[in-house]
Amino acid sequence: ASETTIEEVKIGKQIWMAKNLDVTHFRNGDSIPEAKTDKEWQNAGEKKQPAWCYYKNDAKNGKKYGKLYNWYAVNDPRVLAPERWFIPSDSDWRIMLDYLGGEDVVGEVIRNENGWDENSNGTNESGFSGLPGGFRAGELGDSLEKLFNDEGFSGNWWSSSEYGPNEAWLRSINIYVHYAKVFRYYFEKSNGYSVRCILDSE
Repeated sequence: ASETTIEEVKIGKQIWMAKNLDVTHFRNGDSIPEAKTDKEWQNAGEKKQPAWCYYKNDAKNGKKYGKLYNWYAVNDPRVLAPERWFIPSDSDWRIMLDYLGGEDVVGEVIRNENGWDENSNGTNESGFSGLPGGFRAGELGDSLEKLFNDEGFSGNWWSSSEYGPNEAWLRSINIYVHYAKVFRYYFEKSNGYSVRCILDSE
């Protein structure tokens, strides 16, 4: 495979990817299954198997937002992160957000200067270039009428940290809820969110 250059940004002592992860193969070369239909996506979650998709299964969205991965891909022993990179833990995220001023105020500097709805673009002073890639739910819940949600309004990024048997921690910017905040949530591992990696400094 040809080495594609990964855009990176230094934030404090950490070096982050400046774009969402967009790989179709694990580090060991095995391919990660693309789940196109709702049924394929839900099956992957039920069977705790890795899967990725484009938002609304549209490759055009992939150019903008990268891919959405379920947590089973994030946590797969074959390693989702490219060589020399790793997926940030809950505390790696906290280090970055604290460095930028704390999760209550950093939404502005994490959001990209364009691409957000409702005139809610950020300053992107951090260089993180956060985009509102939305998410794909693992199943339809009480509040969800559709599996793809929030493109234009929320950016959501997995951490490698588990919350419990069925949930894991992530970070989320959601302009419906709050402009300034980066939220810390745990959600179902069967959901599809964006992924950013950190460079291994060793």
